Amino acid sequence: MKIIFSLLATIVAFSATANETPIEGTVEAKCVITTDTTGVYGNPVPYKLSNAATDGGVLPIIRYDVISANYYKASIDYPIEFTSAPTLTDTVTWTGDVSVADTSDTGMSGYDTNKVEFNNTTEFELTVAGSTWFKVDSTAEYGYQKAFPAGTYSAVVSAECVAL
Repeated sequence: MKIIFSLLATIVAFSATANETPIEGTVEAKCVITTDTTGVYGNPVPYKLSNAATDGGVLPIIRYDVISANYYKASIDYPIEFTSAPTLTDTVTWTGDVSVADTSDTGMSGYDTNKVEFNNTTEFELTVAGSTWFKVDSTAEYGYQKAFPAGTYSAVVSAECVAL
């Protein structure tokens, strides 16, 4: 009987002290992305849209501000489709490139050398705290030298800060 009473007392003691206490926290961004310059397509020949200055365009410039080095990578996609355009009946061939335009620290000089490119994505490991400006080249060619229809064309550069 003593054993049963002792066992019952132990069970009651454990169930009476059980408790769940939440823990919450907030993570502040240590990598911030800002559009410094909006891109513009030039139309140097009827079948080509390009944001190169030599083609009458403007390169978009994206700034990454990193507070903590070695914890993030920049992942930037040049466009491979229009977000809006007149009706197109032929294929559009896209090419592009992402590269460093400027930096706040000379230690970032290796970013272009060490970048990783696949499909339309370019990744840069952000190994130095500070600001880096990236420029994005984008060209769209229509059909086989077929003239683009008149109208307004829009495309989007996608920029992401990926935590490592």
